Amino acid sequence: MPDDFKVFVDLAVSIPIIHIEGEITSEADGEILGKYESIPQEKRDRVILNFHGTSYINSAGIATLISLITKASEANKKIEFAGLNEHFRKVMDIVGLTDFVLIHNSLQEALK
Repeated sequence: MPDDFKVFVDLAVSIPIIHIEGEITSEADGEILGKYESIPQEKRDRVILNFHGTSYINSAGIATLISLITKASEANKKIEFAGLNEHFRKVMDIVGLTDFVLIHNSLQEALK
């Protein structure tokens, strides 16, 4: 796992937030999915992934996000994205994730 990769959950606000920093690659898969699983079931109706500190994402990282979105969707839960820079926003659009998640311009907007 790259040294600069970090993922942590914030349950202090009304909507759970998974903060992702660094590079999202195949090595991040278990950690991201594990953090989602660590959120109590009753709080998973809407979970925000905050990409503000994300520096890189490859196809395996995209596959991780698809897996997370699928898992949430099968349980009638929602995943939302916040903090994407313009490049990552285009990538999410190109791979079609924008059809399945709500993308907010900022974390503050997502929490409204």
